[in-house]
Amino acid sequence: MTQQDTDEQTQTNDGYVVDTEDCEARELAYRERGTARPITVVGNPVLHKECQDVTEFDDKLAALIDDMFASQKAAEGVGLAANQIGVDLKVFVYDCPDDDGVRHTGVVVNPVLQELPADQRVLDESNEGCLSVPTAYAELARPDYAEVHGQDAEGNPIKVRGTGYFARCLQHETDHLYGRLYIDRLSKRDRKDALKQMAEGTPRYETVPND
Repeated sequence: MTQQDTDEQTQTNDGYVVDTEDCEARELAYRERGTARPITVVGNPVLHKECQDVTEFDDKLAALIDDMFASQKAAEGVGLAANQIGVDLKVFVYDCPDDDGVRHTGVVVNPVLQELPADQRVLDESNEGCLSVPTAYAELARPDYAEVHGQDAEGNPIKVRGTGYFARCLQHETDHLYGRLYIDRLSKRDRKDALKQMAEGTPRYETVPND
């Protein structure tokens, strides 16, 4: 299989991305072309504002996506938004299992989270962490199903859906691109506790210090 074929995200007839096939090969192809960058942490201005829409689907975007996969792997993450490596653009990548252990790997540009009707929401109150809040975790209730609409790296419209842990990932990364960290959804007490955990811990990956 050629490199171009390996990177391609196929879709079903209803427009949903098939992101469970050839995950290892696709992730490796991105990562080998990319360069890992340090992770921005809470307090960095780029994390606390809505990112800009991507309008140019070019080699520069492709190189950014490669770097994002390399950075995600270096930090041992399952999802990464562009502003987490200091880039003010609406892009996220993921390499994340769902609750059944099925691996999902892909990229979403200009994502928009689809709101579920209240009567269809089933909340999952699991622990959540973030590469931009290193060493901290907190319980956060989120819907156990998520659907994101956006574009692929070539600008084609795509839809991504997931359940359980992968649904949490899709919501978490989309939040990032609109300037919201998971700790912003916590109570004041839980947010304070998460920041305390971060202050007392030591990241296992390179971060960008806040001046």
